[in-house]
Amino acid sequence: METTPFCGGQGRSPAYDYRVYDRVWQRVAPGMDPFSQDPGAGMEAPETAPAPVPQTAAPVPVQEGGGGNLPGAEPDPCCMGTEARESLEVLESFLQEELAESRAFLTITTYGMTVRVKGLQEINWDCVILDEAQAIKNAGTKQTREIKKLSSRMRIVMTGTPIENELMNLWSLFDFLNKGLLGTAKEFHEYCKNLNQHPEGYMRLKTMVSPFMLRRVKTDKKIISDLPEKLESVDYVALTKKQVVLYRKAVADMERLIGEVKGIKRSGIILTTIMKLKQICNHPDQFLGQSAYTMEESGKLLMLKDICETIYERRERVIVFTQFKEITEYLAAFLEQVFGRKGHVLHGGTPVAKRGKIVEDFQGEKYVPFMVVSVKAGGTGLNLTKANHVIHFDRWWNPAVENQATDRAFRIGQKKDVVVHKLVCQGTIEEKIDAMIESKKELAENVIGSGGEKWITELSNDELMSMLKLEMK
Repeated sequence: METTPFCGGQGRSPAYDYRVYDRVWQRVAPGMDPFSQDPGAGMEAPETAPAPVPQTAAPVPVQEGGGGNLPGAEPDPCCMGTEARESLEVLESFLQEELAESRAFLTITTYGMTVRVKGLQEINWDCVILDEAQAIKNAGTKQTREIKKLSSRMRIVMTGTPIENELMNLWSLFDFLNKGLLGTAKEFHEYCKNLNQHPEGYMRLKTMVSPFMLRRVKTDKKIISDLPEKLESVDYVALTKKQVVLYRKAVADMERLIGEVKGIKRSGIILTTIMKLKQICNHPDQFLGQSAYTMEESGKLLMLKDICETIYERRERVIVFTQFKEITEYLAAFLEQVFGRKGHVLHGGTPVAKRGKIVEDFQGEKYVPFMVVSVKAGGTGLNLTKANHVIHFDRWWNPAVENQATDRAFRIGQKKDVVVHKLVCQGTIEEKIDAMIESKKELAENVIGSGGEKWITELSNDELMSMLKLEMK
């Protein structure tokens, strides 16, 4: 049986050819770092892994974070010089010819190459499998539109987060799998808008999609009999006096501004305020752009110290997740004082080669007490089972994304019970949205009504002030 990883090599194992693929890109654009955030150097690794397009159904290897040569992204042609773009065009032409001549049973490629190599759309595949299928969650992107042009007798998608941001993500997956099942995008959007008033609609939606889903959860002992328990708790934190003053001022400023504008300007003011409130809840210095990060000025740092002192006494390890890259180094410096030794920081600007070394060091026998990770860069793909404590320093406000981040520790290979702490500032927007998320989880198993914080912009001024104002107990 012949297998072709569609990236310039034949007759070898897929894992080998993923490594070959990495070197092919280095030949296309010498010296480029595909994972760098510098626009002149390529682009940062996305949250998604390579997407297979097999001729018939077959298992497909998935990228694991810290995998050395395994690529997670392709260079963006618009970021390349003329020579690099010409080399890329030559490579695409070569792959087009190779595809036309291939009689392989299995073809493996990436989402990016599917967009560029049009020959993939000219074949009537027996089966198309999308791994990490949240890559097509946004129906309006060019990548999603091109993937949906692939023709096949059978289609399969594999994902741990079918609803990563909003229910329209689920619609996009089913638009690929079984077009028309959930209606048009406009019809489904209107259906979702009424779910808050008619929550029974969640059950109707679940009834429609469940016959097409096979779900596997780690907590099912029939699947993984030896996986330890996951113990989750919400730790409520009081704001300091400085945080209270800044929080109230930010809300008052927003109340004054939204009374003067409408439409997109109003939405922009609200979303900007929400970001400010998140920063204030973390530490006043994050909001003010200062660098002292004194522990006494942040309720979360005080709580973090208490939790981590207990972890240190047990000689255990912890992963601290934040959605803000700019505070990762400050958190690491703070934790270094608590543990009395260095840990690691991993975010979108961490070079790919360094990522592998960081994971290897953290997973090694030497005691590395902590790792601070930005959710976007390390929320998927990493294997960090040496840690049995996870702290969400700030909330992503999307249970699926938080669960994926937690699963860097709670996964096969974990030997201890995993303790998860979610820090929430009492009386603030964090507490109110946490309560909403929990009620939605109970109602629809992680299906939330809309994405991120955008739904908040649709509230009336009175509802908005009730949501954002600080409630001191």
